[in-house]
Amino acid sequence: MNKLVNKKFNKKRGMALLAALGVLMLLGVASSSYMDSATHSARTAKRQTADVQVTGVCEAGVQSMLRSLWRPFKVNQDFVDMDDLCDGASLGSPSAALTGEITGVGKFASGVISYTTPAGNSYARTLTIRSVGWLDKNGNNIADTNEPKKTVDVQARYELARSGVFDYTYFVNNYGWMNGFGQNDLVVNGDMRANGNFDFTGGNPTINGTILACNNDKLVPAAPGRIFGSPYKQTNGTYATAAASNSRARPVYDSSTLGAKGSNTYEAWRDFVFDTEGQVVNGRLAGSALADASGTRSWVNTGGGAMTTNVLDSDPTKELIMPDLQNISEYQALSSAYSDPKATFGDGTANPGFGQPAYLEVWDASAGGGSGAYTRITTNGVLTGSTIVVGTSTRPIKIHGPVTITQDCVIKGYVQGQGTVYAGRNVHIVGNITYSNPPDFRGANPTTVEQANEKKDIVALCARGSVILGNPQSFGYYPLYYMQPPFTKARYDEDGTLIPAYDGTQKDATGFKKYQSVFGDKALNDISSGVNRIDSILYSNFVGGGNIGTGGGGVEFNGTLICRDEALVTMSLPIKMNYDNRIREKALTKKPVIDIRLPRSPVLLRNTWQDRGFLWNTGGSTVNHND
Repeated sequence: MNKLVNKKFNKKRGMALLAALGVLMLLGVASSSYMDSATHSARTAKRQTADVQVTGVCEAGVQSMLRSLWRPFKVNQDFVDMDDLCDGASLGSPSAALTGEITGVGKFASGVISYTTPAGNSYARTLTIRSVGWLDKNGNNIADTNEPKKTVDVQARYELARSGVFDYTYFVNNYGWMNGFGQNDLVVNGDMRANGNFDFTGGNPTINGTILACNNDKLVPAAPGRIFGSPYKQTNGTYATAAASNSRARPVYDSSTLGAKGSNTYEAWRDFVFDTEGQVVNGRLAGSALADASGTRSWVNTGGGAMTTNVLDSDPTKELIMPDLQNISEYQALSSAYSDPKATFGDGTANPGFGQPAYLEVWDASAGGGSGAYTRITTNGVLTGSTIVVGTSTRPIKIHGPVTITQDCVIKGYVQGQGTVYAGRNVHIVGNITYSNPPDFRGANPTTVEQANEKKDIVALCARGSVILGNPQSFGYYPLYYMQPPFTKARYDEDGTLIPAYDGTQKDATGFKKYQSVFGDKALNDISSGVNRIDSILYSNFVGGGNIGTGGGGVEFNGTLICRDEALVTMSLPIKMNYDNRIREKALTKKPVIDIRLPRSPVLLRNTWQDRGFLWNTGGSTVNHND
């Protein structure tokens, strides 16, 4: 029996041994698989981490390159430096190359590998930046084959685009101010903006539109970007009643003709009408609001009680870049090359000015054998020197397209046509500026109104120096106090260079004071009359100032007033300001009703971002992981 028992015992022990060996084998396989999996996971995680790191380094290279080109472009507002740096750029011969690093992460090398001017658009440049980022493990500043590396290509577009400053009835680059006006003393039908504070203290003028201010640390002193004071604003009903007798006021929002808020019809017209209610529609501000460094608020203040506000957005406003006319040769080239591109108007009728060059014409009574005739005073759209032009109701000044006068333009009277005057020094307005065929914004059908106004007169007066209104010979303490420091402000440009405050009492290279004309005070005094009506878009590189309303009866602005410092003194009331929305870009077509080649501002747009591949060393072999 014992022997039998022992035999059974040995069999069981053998089976257990086999089982144990099997388990050990499985554990070995599992362990090996786990170790291999863990090792693979660790490699994958390490590779992914390196991929993320070099992607960030590449982006740093792209941003450094974009910024290095952007800063001088923004300051100079031309392509001279960029063309010098980037013309001829190719993959085999990159331009404007730079290197850098993210400390503790990796290094980059960037350059422009393509640089072109879009066909038919001298205001833009399209470029491709290639940025290589790597983890420089040995610190030799070279992307070695055993170091993680990535290459990205980014396409960007630098452009001198139509400036947003022309969306406002009143725009001031420095401090905006409307001090001392009562509810009926100043009525503004349009939006207003400042790249600094906006001050309405000392009164409560009526502002039928949005008011914007913004923080500006480049001003001296810096502006916190706040709106001070409590301006009034009309209700839609009150505004509509007043607009019925004001052909120059923009229409009021009416859902029966402009569509329900949020509809396609509404989106097409929302920026061209007055709506007292400020709100966010389709993700964008609509109606009339207050916006500054503290955010955006709707507001109600009809004059019968305290102002009430409601927060719409807590984000602070931002600076809106103002164009710079320092390089007047850019505008001479614009004038010389101009050919009216509009073959037909919006209603399908032919444009008689199609294909015509830029010109400025005045009536010359001695021409035509003594019977008088219009004389073109520009050559290829340019007049070298200065000019005095005066138009009458029967013999208006005629303008077509953008013309350039290299020094001063002294102007008054009636104007006919559509165009812009660029002055290399000052524009002096010594009397009323009146359109022979003015627009009328009244009417039930907005399309019909727009098509009719597309054919009406419009002119812009743009000065590389200043726009001076009134008779300079009569200027005394006012307005000269407002044309010099401390009222005018110094500022820093993008490179940190201090731009001194404008001082109109100082002489420039002509030997005249900056607020004076090169024709002298007497010549302007002999033709000056009261400035009570200005039908024009006014743009000044420095000051928009002078004495207005000197003829009594108040002042009416129909257009815009845009300047760095505003120095106007009103000698009679009321003042009415009506925005001319024909120069504003339409939300859907991105083109204004009338394009008179207004000054442009620098814009940077990133178009595409392409990952060209991630190179990762794996035990001596390099693998390309494309995203």
